[in-house]
Amino acid sequence: MRHVSSFHRRLRLSAVAVAALSTAAAGVAGTHAASAAAAGCQVSYTITNEWPGGFGANVSVNNLGDPINGWTLTWSFPAGQTVTQLWNGSYTQSGSQVTVTNASYNGGIPSGGSTSFGFNGSWNGSNPVPTSFALNGVTCTGGVTSPSPGTSPSASPTVSPSTSPSPPPSKQPCDIYAAGGTPCVAAHSTTRALYASYNGPLYQVRRSSDNTTRDIGVLSPGGAANAAAQDSFCSGTTCLITIIYDQSGRNNRLTQAPPGGFSGPAAGGYDNLATATKAPTTVYGHKAYGVYVDPGVGYRNNATNGVAKGDQPEGMYAVFDGTHYNGGCCFDYGNAETNSRDNGNGTMEAIYFGNIKVWGYGTGNGPWVMADLENGLFSGVNPGYNANDPSISHRYLTAIVKGEPNHWAIRAGNAQSGGLSTFYDGKRPNASGYNPMKKEGAIILGIGGDNSHGSAGTFYEGVMTSGYPSEATENAVQANIVAAGYR
Repeated sequence: MRHVSSFHRRLRLSAVAVAALSTAAAGVAGTHAASAAAAGCQVSYTITNEWPGGFGANVSVNNLGDPINGWTLTWSFPAGQTVTQLWNGSYTQSGSQVTVTNASYNGGIPSGGSTSFGFNGSWNGSNPVPTSFALNGVTCTGGVTSPSPGTSPSASPTVSPSTSPSPPPSKQPCDIYAAGGTPCVAAHSTTRALYASYNGPLYQVRRSSDNTTRDIGVLSPGGAANAAAQDSFCSGTTCLITIIYDQSGRNNRLTQAPPGGFSGPAAGGYDNLATATKAPTTVYGHKAYGVYVDPGVGYRNNATNGVAKGDQPEGMYAVFDGTHYNGGCCFDYGNAETNSRDNGNGTMEAIYFGNIKVWGYGTGNGPWVMADLENGLFSGVNPGYNANDPSISHRYLTAIVKGEPNHWAIRAGNAQSGGLSTFYDGKRPNASGYNPMKKEGAIILGIGGDNSHGSAGTFYEGVMTSGYPSEATENAVQANIVAAGYR
């Protein structure tokens, strides 16, 4: 059954609830005696975007009193809304009651300072903003207070910070591939570094207010994306992702896809660029953004360096949102034609994700991980149906396609836990034109080889390798992906 998640998100006028919060000795820093602490804060709750059944929100907490070391913010949803994903903190929800606790890196709020977190949520019927908040157990009352002289109130217990974000490991996916003898020739991610030593830009955004651009890098070498830099640069305007940089050093970056067999909806027949804020996520406990592909969005590089051609061996993986897909052609990441046209069977080798059934499919109603080999989406050795390729339901999905002379495979798994399963491992398809392969070496994201752009999906990270990776190497990469903590 087709999952309807390709609605265009519609920006609504921001709904804001603001309250001044007065507390008495709530989570005060150890240098201030609880019996003499003045406290108060202001909470701003803003709905940043909304779509059928879902919404995004940002919550800002301004400390008007003495310094706070560790905080918990609570509120009650007035219409049964549910938090589905949160960054820059941790949360629990019981019925309509939501409790958000600081992350290890934002628990301290100085006097006059502020912190913020964001989340995605679901709603049904209506989506009004909460009307009351409490910080460390004390309700917002509109003023800053101090305990009466001579009164010795009981000190509130210090709020324990939530679990620290996982530090990036000493080896990242491309380090693991290199150690296995199949080095990365392209490495794309808007969420994190794919080499432990990488300290360069991940992607570039362009804001609509003045058409200036900014590169978004990492918080530390080998670490998560600096999403705060994007948020600051794009505040009050819309940003598009203009470049997804290649971390391999081969300059196989992805940019706006040009017209080909199909013309795109943008000026000159180019495809659209992705809105930079549509796919928020969390990596290593830090906020990051994926690449949200609406129909019409596409990225490409037709002049690459080192990507497999002809029948040369290669591997590739991508981390996708397993709940965002459609039946359009074709949400791909991988090897494609260098002229943006259909050049015949075997001129592509890319990962496909979606639930189209025109060329091939697996069990259930989809979506499926398949291989786009041009003029065929293959789920196994035969064109059409193959029983070993299951429907996918993971929120975060690791998808793998790899190929060498007369041999290829599909593997996949939950990017949040567990290992990989092999859905196919065998000979090239039982159809003419696929053995030997005639790969051309371009790289595509979100589109088909001929610039078919009817697909929807979300991309977080992916690489392409020189050589056919071993299962042991891929299993180690999967463990690394799980450790990144996508949430």
